[in-house]
Order: sequence, then structure tokens, then C-alpha cells
Amino acid sequence: MALIPVESSEIATIVTTLEMRERPRPRPMPASPLSLVAWKTPDLAKYRALFQRVGAPWLWFSRLVMDDATLAAIVHDPAVAVFAVVDRAGIEVGMLELDHRQPGQCEIGYFGLIPELAGRGRGQWLMAQALMRAWTAQVERVWVHTCTLDHPAALGFYRKQGFVPVSRAIETFPDPRDLGVLPEDVAPQIPRLANRR
Repeated sequence: MALIPVESSEIATIVTTLEMRERPRPRPMPASPLSLVAWKTPDLAKYRALFQRVGAPWLWFSRLVMDDATLAAIVHDPAVAVFAVVDRAGIEVGMLELDHRQPGQCEIGYFGLIPELAGRGRGQWLMAQALMRAWTAQVERVWVHTCTLDHPAALGFYRKQGFVPVSRAIETFPDPRDLGVLPEDVAPQIPRLANRR
């Protein structure tokens, strides 16, 4: 057993991949005041704003640093479905992204709600929506990944929904707060090291 040093300017996380190989048994759709709005070809600035609003507390930043052409190639692809989660007032409070680009598979690429909705059962509603859309006739595997930077309940939540962990990897990346990609005060639960470069 050994500790692997990480540069002080970097973040390290353990990424767990989980999958379903069988369509889950139908369950009643949980009631929710939320709805899903499909973004067929999302405006990139609007997409990034929602991505940051949902993901900044967990240091999501990958889509924020992509150039427009790279991001558009993903979110405008007809095999990728992007949805905004909207409350009764029409305010976007979450996102869902389903990626069917690999034959026979659907990746739940992004799944999240703003932190203010945590612990209210809204995640179960969103997952029911995701699985209903992910399991098309051609799909044999639905998968998702989470990491130790996500909400502490994320891994248990996915397992409770029927996903099975199948692999782990360690990911390191420059702290997006140091790069100016995310504000310095987000994700206070993930400390910035004092001796960073």
C-alpha cells in the first residue's frame, strides 16, 4: 500500500464507473414539480451557464474549457440528448445529458440538480426520467460514472437505482479554481493547498 503524491496545484479523485445490463423493472414515476425541457441544439453559452450552476460545487469544469467547436460537436450531435430540468417558475435547476453515440450503449454523461434541491427526492425523479429515455430498443448497457468529488451520496444513490460498480480509476487535473475557470470560493469541501504554485 502506498500513497501517490499529487502536485499541490492539482486535484485527484477516484472515478467509479457503474452500469446496468438489463432494463430495470417499471416503477411508478415519482411525483415532482420539475419538468424536463429538451435542448435540441443548445446555445453553448446557455449550456455552459447551466453546467456551471449545477456542477461548480463538485468542480465540474470539463465543458467550460472546451472550445466552441469541440463542445458543439458533442451537444449538437443527434445521438446526444441534452435536457434542462426546469421548476414551475421556468427556472433551470438541473441538467441531464444522455449519450447514445456508442452502438448498444447509453452513457448518462451528466446528471445533476442545483445543491438547493439535494435531499428532497428530486434525484429519484430525474433518474426515473433518465432511465426511461436511456433504455431504447437498441440499448444493452446504460452506464454512468461518479467520483469522490461528487456529492457524498452519489455513489450510494446510483447503486440504489440498480447500477453496479464495474471499474475504478484515479484522475488528476489542475484545480479549475487556480486556472480561473471556476470561482475561488466554490467547492469549499475540497481544500486548495497552501503551497500550490
